[in-house]
Amino acid sequence: MRHRYIVKKRQDSIWNLIKGAHDAWSGWVCVLLVGVCTGVVAGVIDIGASWMTDLKFGICPQAFWFNREQCCWSNDEITFDHGNCSQWMTWAQLFGESKEGVGAYIISYLFYIVWALLFAALSASLVRMFAPYACGSGIPEIKTILSGFIIRGYLGKWTLVIKVVGLILSVSSGLSLGKEGPMVHIASCLGNILSYLFPKYGRNEAKKREILSAAAAAGVSVAFGAPIGGVLFSLEEVSYYFPLKTLWRSFFCALIAAFILRSINPFGNEHSVLFFVEYNKPWIFFELIPFVGLGIIGGCIATIFIKANIYWCRYRKYSKLGQYPVTEVLVVTLVTAIIAYPNPYTRMNTSQLIYLLFNQCGISNSDPLCDYNRNFTDVNKAIEKAAAGPGVYQAIWLLMLALVLKLVMTVFTFGIKVPCGLFIPSLALGAIAGRIVGIGVEQLAYKYPKIWLFSGECSTGDDCITPGLYAMVGAAAVLGGVTRMTVSLVVIMFELTGGVRYIVPLMAAAMASKWVGDALGRQGIYDAHIALNGYPFLDSKDEFQHTSLAADVMQPKRNETLSVITQDSMTVDDVETLLKETEHNGYPVVVSKESQYLVGFVLRRDLNLAIDDKETILCSIVQSTSNSINGILRHGRPDISHALV
Repeated sequence: MRHRYIVKKRQDSIWNLIKGAHDAWSGWVCVLLVGVCTGVVAGVIDIGASWMTDLKFGICPQAFWFNREQCCWSNDEITFDHGNCSQWMTWAQLFGESKEGVGAYIISYLFYIVWALLFAALSASLVRMFAPYACGSGIPEIKTILSGFIIRGYLGKWTLVIKVVGLILSVSSGLSLGKEGPMVHIASCLGNILSYLFPKYGRNEAKKREILSAAAAAGVSVAFGAPIGGVLFSLEEVSYYFPLKTLWRSFFCALIAAFILRSINPFGNEHSVLFFVEYNKPWIFFELIPFVGLGIIGGCIATIFIKANIYWCRYRKYSKLGQYPVTEVLVVTLVTAIIAYPNPYTRMNTSQLIYLLFNQCGISNSDPLCDYNRNFTDVNKAIEKAAAGPGVYQAIWLLMLALVLKLVMTVFTFGIKVPCGLFIPSLALGAIAGRIVGIGVEQLAYKYPKIWLFSGECSTGDDCITPGLYAMVGAAAVLGGVTRMTVSLVVIMFELTGGVRYIVPLMAAAMASKWVGDALGRQGIYDAHIALNGYPFLDSKDEFQHTSLAADVMQPKRNETLSVITQDSMTVDDVETLLKETEHNGYPVVVSKESQYLVGFVLRRDLNLAIDDKETILCSIVQSTSNSINGILRHGRPDISHALV
């Protein structure tokens, strides 16, 4: 009505024309503001989380607000893989110890645990005291809101502030969680708050959901640097109603958010993607078999995680454990810190681990994962096949241990009362499994380069198998199995890594993972949490197949005959008798007692009302007839002889 009124009146005056133009562009201005604010907030979160994560390991004395990488930018002697940077000091060095040794290890270990507990305690306390809605991922609730249900206060300003601060703290604590899911919640909070600047959207919940869909796309865009993937994520995973107008506004909002974040450049590099890969070697047709195998493995890992996490969250909800959220956070953080520090692959930031697993081993890589028996004589020459050294096998054992530990700790972490996402832990689990499989295939190609499986591609001496590609495919498989994403997942992955050449392997793994996940459990992690929390969400993608007939489920009690009303062979007395003898709330209407063909259904209430109305009318007729007879008797019998003539 309002829109039609504005369109009708805009020809009357210049002021009404301006009001009409403002009404037309207000949606675009709103999503522009949402994109700008989302990009700025994402930059603040990235910078804060990076600095506080490095604070667990040491500090930059010259400028304490610098993280490790920024502190070492001006140092020409840095070899960052070794941490050979004199400007950055570990906590052991600040206490007069050397960088190596038992004393240094113990001091670093203790500071790592203390900082982790401090950050987690602050995050949980802020959430409990100021904004209980700021905990968790937020995506299940956003899906419920976009389906039409209103959760008061879930997208408010206090939730936004505590979610931002708590997310920085929880990510910095080293818990097995990510910031990508909460970024969707943060962007949706910004969309809700900014929509009130435009009454067309702030006062209309249905129109506001258009802004929230665009905000969800912007959240994924800044989380991964993937604007197209963000739009597809909002379309495939979050939004309930997504018309073409919302699609264009979501694309514009995601684009603006990614541009603002790229302008801030919180990571300080020239790449706008999170895990840029530098290899573009074509994959062999045979590799589709291990890629599909990784999809199956990813679906199995995802199913184990979903079932275990839902079981633990249900136990937390219905037991006394749910009454002590801060204590639970501290216990989970303490256990995570204790078991994570000894393993270098669980000690490092999860994003750094994924980047390491995605990377190709080159001359500058000194990690044990790249301990191959190679002689790099020419930097520009293609990398040759080589046997894996002892460091690779040691790294494989550490990675297998890291896989188990991260899976177990993510089960207990997702759902605790701090802001926590699931994308990065899922990617890490899949990347670990994929890298291990990739090393196995690589060594198979090294030992048997001329077998028919490799189609002669591995007989030249160059390295024809890229383990980093297997890590990328495995990461997509586990994330797809956990969230049940397909199209948006593939787009996010190649935007995330810049590996456009590997779309087909990513598609194969994503589909295999979804099929396995659907076969072992119908729901993804977000739908499972919606069902666990009892949100009124009706999934538009659900299919309901009913094979039972009404006669199979509507049986009379105690072998009684079915109480029915016939179409035209029952009197009012028969209906009243039926109502007195039975207590059903309704009765099926059939053709006859012999032909039980259903033609309708009538409620008991409607039958009683109809009978009462007829009785009232009948009583009034009887009363009027009685009055007429009494009048005749009082005034004498009229002469009707003339009527008979």
